[in-house]
Amino acid sequence: MGDRTFDLEERSARFGETIILFARRVSLDAVSQPLVNQLVRAGTSIGANYCEANDAESRKDFRHKIGICRKESRETKHWLRMVAVAVPELSADARILWQEAKELNLIFGKIRRTTD
Repeated sequence: MGDRTFDLEERSARFGETIILFARRVSLDAVSQPLVNQLVRAGTSIGANYCEANDAESRKDFRHKIGICRKESRETKHWLRMVAVAVPELSADARILWQEAKELNLIFGKIRRTTD
Protein backbone atom coordinates (compact mmCIF):
# COMPACT_ATOMS: atom_id res chain seq x y z
CA MET A 1 0.00 0.00 0.00
CA GLY A 2 3.02 2.27 -0.45
CA ASP A 3 1.45 4.30 -3.28
CA ARG A 4 -0.73 6.96 -1.64
CA THR A 5 -2.85 7.91 -4.63
CA PHE A 6 -5.39 10.70 -4.25
CA ASP A 7 -7.94 8.90 -6.42
CA LEU A 8 -10.06 7.51 -3.60
CA GLU A 9 -11.97 5.11 -5.84
CA GLU A 10 -8.70 3.57 -7.03
CA ARG A 11 -7.20 3.63 -3.55
CA SER A 12 -10.16 1.82 -1.99
CA ALA A 13 -10.20 -0.74 -4.85
CA ARG A 14 -6.49 -1.42 -4.41
CA PHE A 15 -7.03 -1.81 -0.70
CA GLY A 16 -9.71 -4.44 -1.36
CA GLU A 17 -7.38 -6.27 -3.73
CA THR A 18 -4.62 -6.23 -1.12
CA ILE A 19 -7.04 -7.59 1.48
CA ILE A 20 -7.86 -10.48 -0.86
CA LEU A 21 -4.18 -11.25 -1.43
CA PHE A 22 -3.53 -11.09 2.32
CA ALA A 23 -6.50 -13.37 3.06
CA ARG A 24 -5.17 -15.98 0.63
CA ARG A 25 -2.00 -16.20 2.72
CA VAL A 26 -3.86 -17.09 5.92
CA SER A 27 -3.78 -20.78 6.78
CA LEU A 28 -7.40 -21.65 7.42
CA ASP A 29 -8.66 -23.49 10.47
CA ALA A 30 -11.74 -23.32 12.70
CA VAL A 31 -10.62 -20.00 14.19
CA SER A 32 -9.14 -18.22 11.19
CA GLN A 33 -11.81 -19.15 8.61
CA PRO A 34 -14.62 -16.97 10.02
CA LEU A 35 -12.19 -14.12 10.67
CA VAL A 36 -10.97 -14.18 7.07
CA ASN A 37 -14.54 -14.32 5.76
CA GLN A 38 -15.46 -11.22 7.75
CA LEU A 39 -12.23 -9.44 6.82
CA VAL A 40 -12.76 -10.00 3.09
CA ARG A 41 -16.39 -8.86 3.29
CA ALA A 42 -15.55 -5.67 5.16
CA GLY A 43 -12.32 -4.85 3.34
CA THR A 44 -13.71 -5.27 -0.16
CA SER A 45 -17.00 -3.50 0.51
CA ILE A 46 -15.26 -0.18 1.22
CA GLY A 47 -14.55 0.39 -2.47
CA ALA A 48 -17.92 -0.90 -3.59
CA ASN A 49 -19.73 1.50 -1.26
CA TYR A 50 -17.51 4.37 -2.37
CA CYS A 51 -18.52 3.66 -5.99
CA GLU A 52 -22.16 3.73 -4.88
CA ALA A 53 -21.57 7.02 -3.07
CA ASN A 54 -20.19 8.55 -6.25
CA ASP A 55 -23.41 7.54 -8.02
CA ALA A 56 -25.66 8.73 -5.21
CA GLU A 57 -29.02 10.14 -6.16
CA SER A 58 -29.00 12.83 -3.49
CA ARG A 59 -26.75 14.51 -0.96
CA LYS A 60 -28.42 12.47 1.79
CA ASP A 61 -27.77 9.22 -0.13
CA PHE A 62 -24.12 10.25 -0.68
CA ARG A 63 -23.65 10.98 3.02
CA HIS A 64 -25.23 7.64 3.94
CA LYS A 65 -22.97 5.66 1.58
CA ILE A 66 -19.87 7.50 2.82
CA GLY A 67 -20.97 6.60 6.35
CA ILE A 68 -21.05 2.94 5.31
CA CYS A 69 -17.51 3.28 3.88
CA ARG A 70 -16.42 4.68 7.22
CA LYS A 71 -18.06 1.87 9.17
CA GLU A 72 -16.63 -0.83 6.90
CA SER A 73 -13.11 0.59 7.19
CA ARG A 74 -13.43 0.61 10.98
CA GLU A 75 -14.72 -2.97 10.90
CA THR A 76 -11.79 -3.97 8.68
CA LYS A 77 -9.41 -2.68 11.35
CA HIS A 78 -11.13 -4.94 13.87
CA TRP A 79 -10.87 -8.06 11.73
CA LEU A 80 -7.23 -7.36 10.90
CA ARG A 81 -6.51 -7.19 14.61
CA MET A 82 -8.24 -10.52 15.17
CA VAL A 83 -6.39 -12.19 12.29
CA ALA A 84 -3.09 -10.87 13.67
CA VAL A 85 -3.83 -12.65 16.94
CA ALA A 86 -5.02 -15.84 15.23
CA VAL A 87 -2.06 -15.95 12.81
CA PRO A 88 0.83 -14.17 14.55
CA GLU A 89 3.27 -14.75 11.68
CA LEU A 90 1.18 -12.36 9.56
CA SER A 91 0.86 -9.65 12.20
CA ALA A 92 3.40 -7.31 10.55
CA ASP A 93 1.47 -7.42 7.27
CA ALA A 94 -1.82 -7.03 9.12
CA ARG A 95 -0.45 -3.92 10.81
CA ILE A 96 0.35 -2.30 7.45
CA LEU A 97 -3.18 -3.03 6.22
CA TRP A 98 -4.60 -1.82 9.54
CA GLN A 99 -2.84 1.52 9.03
CA GLU A 100 -4.35 1.91 5.56
CA ALA A 101 -7.81 1.00 6.91
CA LYS A 102 -7.31 3.65 9.60
CA GLU A 103 -6.38 6.27 7.01
CA LEU A 104 -9.40 5.39 4.89
CA ASN A 105 -11.59 5.61 7.99
CA LEU A 106 -10.27 9.09 8.74
CA ILE A 107 -10.77 10.21 5.13
CA PHE A 108 -14.37 8.97 5.01
CA GLY A 109 -15.07 10.52 8.40
CA LYS A 110 -13.84 13.89 7.15
CA ILE A 111 -15.89 13.61 3.94
CA ARG A 112 -18.99 12.76 5.95
CA ARG A 113 -18.48 15.68 8.35
CA THR A 114 -17.99 18.13 5.48
CA THR A 115 -21.23 17.09 3.75
CA ASP A 116 -23.45 18.28 6.60
